[in-house]
Amino acid sequence: MKKLKNYLLLPACSLAFFISCNNDDNPVANNITLHFNNTFKEKTIQLGDPTSSTATVNTSAEGQVHHFSELKYVISNIRLIKADGAEFPYNVNDLDKGATVINQAKPHTLDYVLTNIPAGEYKQIRFGLGVKHELNDLDQARFPKFYDEAGANDTEMHWQWATGYRFTKLEGFYDTDNKAMSIHTGSTLNGDRNDPSSWVQGVDAYRDITLTLTDNAIVGSNAPQITIEADFDKLLSGNTEITLEAGNATTPTVHSGNKMENMVLFVDNLGGNGSSDLTGMFSVKSVEN
Repeated sequence: MKKLKNYLLLPACSLAFFISCNNDDNPVANNITLHFNNTFKEKTIQLGDPTSSTATVNTSAEGQVHHFSELKYVISNIRLIKADGAEFPYNVNDLDKGATVINQAKPHTLDYVLTNIPAGEYKQIRFGLGVKHELNDLDQARFPKFYDEAGANDTEMHWQWATGYRFTKLEGFYDTDNKAMSIHTGSTLNGDRNDPSSWVQGVDAYRDITLTLTDNAIVGSNAPQITIEADFDKLLSGNTEITLEAGNATTPTVHSGNKMENMVLFVDNLGGNGSSDLTGMFSVKSVEN
């Protein structure tokens, strides 16, 4: 009887080993890392103060020199498109799990890891520059991690009243005399700021980006890295060529129009216009499987 038990044990162990190896060889999910490279044309941006000798200086199509001391933007609503056209949404309704602030001053924020992506081949990526309307409120209790990441109100990536998050925040200097530049974009509300019942959607600054990958990202045994370039030369030299001039104490404006109309010009240059331009300043530079 003792010999029979030993005999029966062998195939049971062999079966367990086979199943374990089979799972290792055919993983059902893995990660994708999105690496963001912020540039002026092909040159990676270095931040700097007005007199910095190392800051990356850019010249616009209109001949204005400028550089940044701060560069931040929000990425959210990420969707991956498989080779067969099927779409995989990545925590699109959870800012804590599916959104991030890219901050040029903090290198670790330039790599955003998407976890537990189903195995397969992916040909495109879609994401939002900013936060879509239905999630764009400062609900600290609902999304505390993202709220903290975006920073304290008035100082970082929050508007000052009821309109939700800033989508891009650019600080810097322009012209040869280094005048201060402060360009913030984000959706707005119209109405009496003291009467929430009067608030209605104003400018919708959220933009949906669609990028085709240079090679399919193959998820499974591999955990691909997708390098996405954000070319901030397009801030002033995109679909609309913009010349900055002093508008008020903190915000440069283009030559004419009101402040909100001016903001939309920047938004469309950075994130596309939502119809004929779905890429804006973004492009995929490489896929490493």
